[in-house]
Amino acid sequence: MGRRSRLLSSTLVGVLAAVLVGWLATPASAAGPSATFVRTADWGSGWEGRLTVSNGGPSALPSWTVAFDLPAGSTISSYWDATLAVSGNRYTFSNRSWNGTVPVGGSVSFGFLGSGPGLPANCVVNGAACAGGQPPTTPPPTTTPPTTAPPTTVPPTTNPPTTPPPASGLPRHALIGYLHASFANGSGYLRMADVPADWDIVNIAFGEPTTVTSGDIRFSLCPVSECPNVETEAEFTAAIRARQQRGGKVLISIGGQNGQVQLASTAARDAFVRSVAAIIDRYGLDGLDIDFEGHSLSLNPGDTDFRNPTTPTIVNLISAVRALRQRYGSRFVLTMAPETFFVQLGYQYYGSGPFGGQDPRAGAYLPVIHALRDDLTVLHVQNYNSGPIMGLDNQYHTMGGADFHIAMTDMLLAGFPVAGNAGNVFPALREEQVAFGAPAAVSAGNGYVAPAGVQAALTCLVRGTGCAGYTPRSGTNPNLRGLMTWSINWDRYYGWEFRNSHRPFLNALP
Repeated sequence: MGRRSRLLSSTLVGVLAAVLVGWLATPASAAGPSATFVRTADWGSGWEGRLTVSNGGPSALPSWTVAFDLPAGSTISSYWDATLAVSGNRYTFSNRSWNGTVPVGGSVSFGFLGSGPGLPANCVVNGAACAGGQPPTTPPPTTTPPTTAPPTTVPPTTNPPTTPPPASGLPRHALIGYLHASFANGSGYLRMADVPADWDIVNIAFGEPTTVTSGDIRFSLCPVSECPNVETEAEFTAAIRARQQRGGKVLISIGGQNGQVQLASTAARDAFVRSVAAIIDRYGLDGLDIDFEGHSLSLNPGDTDFRNPTTPTIVNLISAVRALRQRYGSRFVLTMAPETFFVQLGYQYYGSGPFGGQDPRAGAYLPVIHALRDDLTVLHVQNYNSGPIMGLDNQYHTMGGADFHIAMTDMLLAGFPVAGNAGNVFPALREEQVAFGAPAAVSAGNGYVAPAGVQAALTCLVRGTGCAGYTPRSGTNPNLRGLMTWSINWDRYYGWEFRNSHRPFLNALP
């Protein structure tokens, strides 16, 4: 996905069971607020922590502030759901505008990533000990400098949004599109503020690695030399926030046609989590879109069971996404945009095959989708730029018409045996997890289908009527999530044909 003329080039290894360290709240003796620290993950050189403020007092808390020390050599690199001020080795967190009030008996939490061996000490909440109203065991130091002076404030690029993510979910049938924000392409640059509200999910294209195997993902707005009308970063962020306040979702899309990502090592996995989290926090995004293409994913010889993958690039990607999902909780939106080669081709071929010689990328997304199916919001396979693919009717289907969209999407809704093995079936996804991707215009990608054909496919999949030569094995799917397109920019270039045709159609579906 993403036709471009140039190539651009967290660190959680495994989530541990929550280990309670530091201070424990004692509600029975607490006359006011208390705070409990939990280390939720540890990857050797760093850790993730969650701190929960509880109100055991007689009245609601209008605000809260938690402060603690970290020893020299330990720092906090990013945080969420709080503001932070740093003085020496003293870290002071305060509530955001939306989570300051804590009712009697209630609690709120915030989190952060720490590095180094040290853990928080000398904790106070609203001036009293975190254990529940008693003074700290050791008075917090006020003048002892750290070995190396840290910055007086944490870099603002890792700050979370100043307003909470929208509480509303996606509509029953969603319109999803990619916005080329880091490059212009032939369709031209489109400012975030000018993206119509009809798009329920906007995937920002693209975050890309510094090198193929680094896992270190970077994103920046299109340079002025290429995009003279590019907005400032502040304007971009403000437009994201305005869209979220209207109920829209904005994700960072990682990869694309040129952004090859291979998480072959645990170091790359950790860098992926750390850097993707920094981008999400920097712009206050709702989540992540995985658009790994090309040679980003392939299966090692002998890796034959999608339910138990052993290939490091796949195992590490699954682990990294799970870590991000745990960090952001239920508000995290996860989408994927694989090509048919990586998904539906798995009906015939999986990896290099039992005798070798096959393309090891065949079906390589299946273990990722399967492992993350409980966390997956929407899978929208790119039903374009594809060769003929065999459907569940054991006939080859060719892109460019309604038939291809129906057959490819039905495979996800019905499930299918992998590599023809009836004992190794990829289970069906839930209807609301499935959409399909179509080019917005003839210039956007091979396999363009006019609006009437796209809508015929939707009608067949949702209502079970007008299916022509293919009968869906999945039956009717009234909760099918909707449509994705590459791209919003190309749709604007061609007079908004995709949006103007399909938004009303989606709204009219049952």
